Amino acid sequence: MARLIVVGGSKGIGNAIVTSLLSSYDEIVNISRTAPEQSHHNLKHYECDITNDELPNIDAADGLVYCPGSINLKPINRLSIDDFKNDFEINVLGAVKAVQKYLPALKNGKNPSVILFSTVATKLGMPFHASVAASKSAVEGLTKSLGAELAPTIRVNAIAPTVTDTELASKLLRNERMVDNMNERHPLKKYLQPQEVADMAGFLLSNKAASLSGKIFEMDCGIISFKM
Repeated sequence: MARLIVVGGSKGIGNAIVTSLLSSYDEIVNISRTAPEQSHHNLKHYECDITNDELPNIDAADGLVYCPGSINLKPINRLSIDDFKNDFEINVLGAVKAVQKYLPALKNGKNPSVILFSTVATKLGMPFHASVAASKSAVEGLTKSLGAELAPTIRVNAIAPTVTDTELASKLLRNERMVDNMNERHPLKKYLQPQEVADMAGFLLSNKAASLSGKIFEMDCGIISFKM
């Protein structure tokens, strides 16, 4: 039975991944604090807070996607040490916890793959992103280290999106002027939709990406790649 574990699959990018891959797996296990709005015979939900609760036992899996993240944007003098700790716990330690828990299950899977999430802010250097950029930079290091350690059995890659139209980024897109400014900041004159990221995740989980591991895929709409 083909099984995918998605941590944080009830909202935003995680929900888009779950929705787009329901027909590709016999079972998708969604582990999140809130129940998904959709129901499907292939979808199983476990209520769980990754930072506080024990993860459910799963005996075999072909893929693991860790979606929880944070956008905590403040000037450095307003960021507390607890802000840094909280962002690190959500973005890094939660991912470590999930990988450690489900490593035996993935080893029992077929052509298993892990996907983590970073951000363009690790490369671009953006004001007010000190905490999230620090934690996501750690995710990128984790991706490369795990990719090397788990080869050739398990592939590990990360997706680093630019701003994506989700509830998490709603403060950055809360009016028409901010939407227009965000489009203008990107050379492709757009930002991301969750489905675009889900499509990339689907590719990286598939055998079409069998030669890819330890990679950070920047979905940047040109903001890192081009100077225009």
